[in-house]
Amino acid sequence: MLTRLDRIQLVVSDRIEAAERFQALFGARRLAEDGTATLAARRTTLQAGASLIELLTPTGPGPVQEFADRWGQGLFGVGFATPSIEAMAARLDANGVPFAAEHGVLYLREARYGMPTVIVPETPRDPVGDIRAIYEVTNPVANWREAADYYTRIFGLEPAHFCPIRSELYGYEGVLTLFDPPRRLDRIEITQTFGGGAMDRFFRRRGPSLYMCYLETDDVPMLEARLEALNLPWAPAEGRPPGTNLFIHPKALFGMLVGVSKTNFAWLWSGRPDLSGAPEGTPLIH
Repeated sequence: MLTRLDRIQLVVSDRIEAAERFQALFGARRLAEDGTATLAARRTTLQAGASLIELLTPTGPGPVQEFADRWGQGLFGVGFATPSIEAMAARLDANGVPFAAEHGVLYLREARYGMPTVIVPETPRDPVGDIRAIYEVTNPVANWREAADYYTRIFGLEPAHFCPIRSELYGYEGVLTLFDPPRRLDRIEITQTFGGGAMDRFFRRRGPSLYMCYLETDDVPMLEARLEALNLPWAPAEGRPPGTNLFIHPKALFGMLVGVSKTNFAWLWSGRPDLSGAPEGTPLIH
């Protein structure tokens, strides 16, 4: 019942500064200034590619204030699109998942595995700016199978579409809950961490939560040059061909780690390497 990853939500201390950063880096377009009573937050909404980015600051006690008090800035939540809000509401009710309806969207009132979620109606958008879309959020948990079973049940996902993953380099195993392959890459990456690497340290500090998001662009070197020009920290992904992958440091994007992959290249580790455009023999490093 989920068709794509529609948006991410980011808690920031200064929405104007954050909006300007996303505009300068990704060519994002500012769409709206409003608020959400459910999250008790003011909101600046940007579009980058076909995805939305919601920048949130608290207006009083509530989920955003709790996040800001505990963690400061960073990736707060994610929004997924569905073809029928009514059918999704009925499914959540049937599975005992509490939610709040506000302005035509559904906010889940619990984040059992550390992923605050809003469900929105499927809305086609023409991409804007210099990226294609945000296609993944990474959700480290204590038991990836339990989390995958839960999301499958409450969101109506199809396990036959899922792709198992394991990385000795980055220290995790888990699954990609692909929503609509091979048409789209959109998914939740559910991971169980090990080995003391960056994701494992993050999980040990925060517990189940959102670790990062991933986006794709036609021109990775362009983003590299733009990051350098803006003096923002980044690093190439290890074990990947030049011009295909990079990581944008959380210091560059208000506490949020962002992975960037060349358009379609992520199919290399997502079950359809034939769609990745990677040269034959490219290692399947995730």
